Amino acid sequence: MARPVALITGPTSGIGAGYARRFAADGYDLVLVARDSGRLADLAGELRNEAGRDVEVLPADLADADDRAAVAERCAAGVQVLVNNAGFGTSGEFWTADPALLQAQLDVNVTAVMQLTRAALPPMLDADTGTVINVASVAGLLSGRGSTYSASKAWVVSFSEGLAGGLDGTGVSVHAVCPGFVRTEFHQRAGIEMGSVPSLMWLSVDDVVNESLADIARGRVLSVPGVQYKALTTAGRLVPRNLVRAMTNTFGRGRGRT
Repeated sequence: MARPVALITGPTSGIGAGYARRFAADGYDLVLVARDSGRLADLAGELRNEAGRDVEVLPADLADADDRAAVAERCAAGVQVLVNNAGFGTSGEFWTADPALLQAQLDVNVTAVMQLTRAALPPMLDADTGTVINVASVAGLLSGRGSTYSASKAWVVSFSEGLAGGLDGTGVSVHAVCPGFVRTEFHQRAGIEMGSVPSLMWLSVDDVVNESLADIARGRVLSVPGVQYKALTTAGRLVPRNLVRAMTNTFGRGRGRT
């Protein structure tokens, strides 16, 4: 029998790399999608050698419409798991940011998630099985942690929850994973200084991957890894929104990021 296939966007570092290694260890062949063809080739070689998996590399910039279309075409050909992990934040304030950069952020964080999910679902529904994992963020649950980035992740959460309800009973599931601060390249690439964040607020990639996949196995649509972030997001639903904004601006570094 052919092995199941997991397509993962943004797998060359951080959470995406964690999912790639975990799905390879769990017996999946992989399709890896990212801009950096050199790092894609390195990861593919590692997984072929160490896990013995078939790995297809698909270099693509998800901010580019033609590249998104190419990845969507591969999704429509059939995958058993789609992990929409690619995304980015930026430093600076919204009103000083380059409009083209803001649009690219929405294209990667929102448009690609919608387009790839739309392409992947029909063959999953025909097979009566499939899983879509959308990597959102605690920023999508707590208003005030930046502007465009938080809004994009709030969209991912709402999209995933709504779609999960429509797919109930089909054998296909959609999940939103909402990490907090994770030790990856994300903040460095965005140019966001994170030295003041307490160590207890940091999660490892393995924490996020393992806990989220355990939640998905239990059928949970929304996964918030880490007890500290479960507590924060629960409190965020119980207290007035003005207090949530004040808290996230103070402790979540809501200024200086879009």
